[in-house]
Amino acid sequence: MFSSYSSHASLSPSPQVATEKVAGKLSSTLSWVKNSVSHTVSQMASQVATPSSQVATVPSSLQTTTATSSSSLSSPSPTSASPAKLSPDELELLAKLLETDSKSLRSVNGSRRNSVSSLVSSSSASSILSHLEEDSWILWGRIVNEWEEVRKKKEKQLKDLVRKGIPHHFRAIVWQLLCNAQNMPIKDQYSELLKMTSPCEKLIRRDIARTYPEHEFFKEDSLGQEVLFNVMKAYSLVDREVGYCQGSAFIVGLLLMQMPEEEAFCVFVKLMQDYRLRELFKPSMAELGLCMYQFEFMIQELLPDLHIHFQAQSFHTSMYASSWFLTIFLTSFPLPVATRIFDIFMLEGLEIVFRVGLAILQLNQAELIQLDMEGMLQHFQRVIPHQLESGPDKVILAAYNVKYNAKKMKKLEKEYTTIKTKEMEEQVEIKRLRTENRLLKQRIDTLEKVSETKEESILQLERELVQARLKEAESQCALKEMQDKILDIEKRNTSLPDDTNVVRLQEELIAVKLREAEAVTGQKELRQQVRDLEEHWQRHLARTAGRWKDSPRKNAMSELQDELMSVRLREAEAQAELRESRQRIMELETQNQIHGNQLRRAEQEGRGFQERVTVLTAQNKSLYVQLQEIKRKQAEIECKNKEEVMAVRLREADNIAAMAELQQQISELEIQVQYFTPFVHHELSLAKGEGNG
Repeated sequence: MFSSYSSHASLSPSPQVATEKVAGKLSSTLSWVKNSVSHTVSQMASQVATPSSQVATVPSSLQTTTATSSSSLSSPSPTSASPAKLSPDELELLAKLLETDSKSLRSVNGSRRNSVSSLVSSSSASSILSHLEEDSWILWGRIVNEWEEVRKKKEKQLKDLVRKGIPHHFRAIVWQLLCNAQNMPIKDQYSELLKMTSPCEKLIRRDIARTYPEHEFFKEDSLGQEVLFNVMKAYSLVDREVGYCQGSAFIVGLLLMQMPEEEAFCVFVKLMQDYRLRELFKPSMAELGLCMYQFEFMIQELLPDLHIHFQAQSFHTSMYASSWFLTIFLTSFPLPVATRIFDIFMLEGLEIVFRVGLAILQLNQAELIQLDMEGMLQHFQRVIPHQLESGPDKVILAAYNVKYNAKKMKKLEKEYTTIKTKEMEEQVEIKRLRTENRLLKQRIDTLEKVSETKEESILQLERELVQARLKEAESQCALKEMQDKILDIEKRNTSLPDDTNVVRLQEELIAVKLREAEAVTGQKELRQQVRDLEEHWQRHLARTAGRWKDSPRKNAMSELQDELMSVRLREAEAQAELRESRQRIMELETQNQIHGNQLRRAEQEGRGFQERVTVLTAQNKSLYVQLQEIKRKQAEIECKNKEEVMAVRLREADNIAAMAELQQQISELEIQVQYFTPFVHHELSLAKGEGNG
């Protein structure tokens, strides 16, 4: 069904593949055609000139090869039966064969109205050519040659022709013209991009074998896999944000079935840039979410019963429709059908995907409503592709009967953008809360460590406070004792002279000490006198021992002398006692002076102690104030920590609930994907095998 250009004939399968596909059906018709025109071909070959003007304006790189050996068909036995009504594919094959036999079956001016010469003179040949004129070969040739004028002035007719299908020989050039990719500057960079290294090469190599695995062109270690790798690698270098996405390989593979890799690369770049595919394949896949939102709304509006059934079965739109938008049905429908839809996509964009998707659901609504989720998955994977094997005309016709409101789609896009903006804000808020939660946890850990350190500091301060209070108590006791001593000394000091008489007292002390020295000297003299008197008295007694015999007068004189001696003795004793008393007084005055000096020193020490007590009292008050401040701060920190812990726990609870809900949704999606993936791969392999066959 697919061909390539002459310059890259090896990039796509031979036309023999397409010929063999309908060989059984057309065997009788082809035999009849060859027998009827064989005797006329040689006569008209010299009369019919090749319409050079028809092809001159088409770049040589865009002309398709049509050389096919007549031996590519195994001709059945000749028959004279007239050909049955031919399908468009059969007419294309007949036109190709006639062009091969006649070397050129085109009119001189490329116009069916101005064609004067008949290509076949016999009535049977004229009948075949009338069928061929109904074919779109010559018309598409004119369209390609006059592309700019047709695109501007005959857009409706062009749209109708594209919807009916682009002939596969013209697809390469028409696709390039539709997306305006024939003269892209990036084409010159392609060879340089292939020399570079892409970070996606391993992923591309891994997925190459999964792209059209049953197709002959993309068999293992084939040239198709190599050129597919080249195009995907080159694009991953051009658009590093998108890089590589597996679904895009199917689109590139389809392009490579039609054209060389350089042209396929340019067309793919255009599709990504101008057909919303780049947004679909971005890592966020925001555009795919928008398409699912719009498509689900269309189902709800146009097929409400089916939408209710989908909702009841939890059958989400993305479970069956995401591959439709990502690969333009290339992995869901038979390849010929998907290619016809791709023709329309090249002209109308993603609108055809919405239309065809709704048409498929409309055609299968009755069956789908009777099925559960598993049955619906099986229906989408096996039954629907089998329904489309007969051809795309029915589904395309149904697609254009679907109501598609572009304004409403724009409105839905704005609604979805608003919803996604809110979700993004919520996600940003969740991320912010998670970050804040993590920071709060770190802060809590830090605060706990600081709290532990502060607790240790507080315990240390409490121990120091206890010691300070003990010292304060001791100081209070010592202070009280010192105050008592001070009061006692003050009482004693009231009887002492003032400090102004200190000099006088010192002078008196010196005089007292001099008098004391004189008294000591006089006392020594008196004692000497007493000793002398005692000696005299003893001598007197010795002399007077025999005086009783004397006369009374003498006795009286002796008595008087004795009394005089006694008086003198008493006087000497009295003077000695007086001097002793004065000495005692001087000693007492000296002791009093010493006690006064001691009292002054005690007062000085008392004042020093009082100052020290004042300092200690101030320190005690400062320590007490610090302790109260530390306790207050600790209480504030504990309250704040409790509040923060409660807030963090509340946020964690909310986050855990949200995460649990998200994880439940993710697990459900993973279960659905795991269940869905084997069927997808199996169905893809079946669809690709049928498309290749």
